Amino acid sequence: MSSHPVRRSLFLHAPIRRRPRAMLEQMLALVDDDTPPQGPVETLERRLADLLGKESALFFPTGTMAQQVALRVHADRRGRRAFAAHPHSHLDVWEEQGYNAVHGLWFRRVGDPYELMTAQDLASVGEPLAAAVWELPQRDLGGLLPQWDDLCEQVALVRATGAATHLDGARLWEAQTYYRRPFAEIAALFDSVYVSLYKSLQGVRGAVLAADAGTVAAARVWRQRLGGGIPDAWPLALAALAGLDTLLPRMPAYRDHAIAIAAAVNADGLARAHPNPPQTPMFHIHLPAPRRAVEQAGEALLAEHGVQLWGRVRSGPDPDRCSFEVTVGENAMEFTPDEVVALLHDLLARAS
Repeated sequence: MSSHPVRRSLFLHAPIRRRPRAMLEQMLALVDDDTPPQGPVETLERRLADLLGKESALFFPTGTMAQQVALRVHADRRGRRAFAAHPHSHLDVWEEQGYNAVHGLWFRRVGDPYELMTAQDLASVGEPLAAAVWELPQRDLGGLLPQWDDLCEQVALVRATGAATHLDGARLWEAQTYYRRPFAEIAALFDSVYVSLYKSLQGVRGAVLAADAGTVAAARVWRQRLGGGIPDAWPLALAALAGLDTLLPRMPAYRDHAIAIAAAVNADGLARAHPNPPQTPMFHIHLPAPRRAVEQAGEALLAEHGVQLWGRVRSGPDPDRCSFEVTVGENAMEFTPDEVVALLHDLLARAS
């Protein structure tokens, strides 16, 4: 991690908007002297159950725990141990295969790693599944989403096999800006829905799992078994409630700004934004330079101007190219499209 101070950033989780004092001031506005310790968590669970159109919702300290528990419950009910998902599923890429080490489940990768999962891909699975998982949007593909009718077809196909449908909705808040349907209508496709409280909502940490009452009751038992039933989660819930109030209504504006930035990058031609246009406030910028050279150039840009462009740079099959993710929030709203283009020219000049 760089030691240089960040003054402006395209990166969603830059420290400039996550300073403790600012977050505490937002939390204090949501409580009074009569608020009990369990109140904020109960309010958050009730609010998200209503928003997602589910019977019940349960707070978890991490999304990793929430998703693994959801799959464990679905698997135990069906007596099946396999679940299907896109090859870039967060459950497999970032969680040390916890689904297997902790829960004895196994992962069936479905589809091309560089394309969205399709109904044909799912139909080719030859073994009984406990569940299938959809990540909306697909982060490692630049925030791509299946068309609504395609998504409905995929869900119906999985349901017909007796498997459960689960939504990795860590970025559901962004996905809704593309589908432009109520959150409850999107969530209705799935037996269980996980949402993150700290990504685009900019909370401190945590997640919520929403489903029918029976699934949530079983998930509560597993949460306790795994050490997730923490008694004083109210600071995490308050930060999430602040994000729901202040940031969720801004998602359409974030998407519009992402489209404007991507259009400027592609019109300039030095770098390339994908998808074109972005479907959500998230997209990738692909650069014609090696990853290590770009990282060094980014450090120099940060040291000289206090500007942070990314959280991490991604390598690819071509060693002379790399990319980074842009998720537009309040940080990125401070940059005009032309400023982003100028920064990319500066960056690549330093990387050459």
